[in-house]
Amino acid sequence: MKIGLFIPCYVDAVYPEVGVATYKLLRHLGLDVSYPQGQTCCGQPMANAGFEKDAVPLARQFEERFKAFDYVVAPSVSCTAFVRLNYERLLGHDHECLTARKAIDVVEFLHDVMKVSQPLGRFPHKVSLHNSCHGVRELGLSSPSEQHVAKFNKMKDLLRLVDGIEVVEPERPDECCGFGGMFAIEETAVSAQMGRDKLQRHIATGAEYVTGPDSSCLMHLSGVARKQGLNIQFKHVVEILAAGL
Repeated sequence: MKIGLFIPCYVDAVYPEVGVATYKLLRHLGLDVSYPQGQTCCGQPMANAGFEKDAVPLARQFEERFKAFDYVVAPSVSCTAFVRLNYERLLGHDHECLTARKAIDVVEFLHDVMKVSQPLGRFPHKVSLHNSCHGVRELGLSSPSEQHVAKFNKMKDLLRLVDGIEVVEPERPDECCGFGGMFAIEETAVSAQMGRDKLQRHIATGAEYVTGPDSSCLMHLSGVARKQGLNIQFKHVVEILAAGL
């Protein structure tokens, strides 16, 4: 199994430790992992801003860079969802989208493909789960509260493999944090208030850390915490899974 590691541009620029942890964890599991040079933005910011045509060359480049791999694994639910759900429409031809169909978030990959069950790292802290919207409603990482389905959470399943951790969830566990990419720019006041409300629910759990599958949501919440001087920390879920390996 050949794995192409896709590190979204904001992860590469702002949270490189998330990319390193992803590579480290996949290699720990004995996988053949490569990081193709020349990869860049998936095009999500352009498309979300209404400039879909500007995302098309990036989609074509993605297809070319990752076509040799069995899976394209990324530590970002929003970028993974954008690639998998939109590239076929943007490119317009099914045969050009075979690579995009292989795109998978690292949580999905570990849980659904690798079915990881062996002990992972060690993280002796109380951690509150942040269920990012794209992960819940587009990639199926956890059960949406608006649907009458049996509850599940793939992040929680994986974190149970980490030694010393205590996992909790906030009230209204899949409510949006208010980031939403362009929404945070265009509706700043609403976005900020949603972030404050969501962060207070995480803090009410007594957690030391908030974790989730998307650095953009964690970035938004950590910004709120800094502005309010709140003592809570943030880590991408893959960093916790790889901790101490």
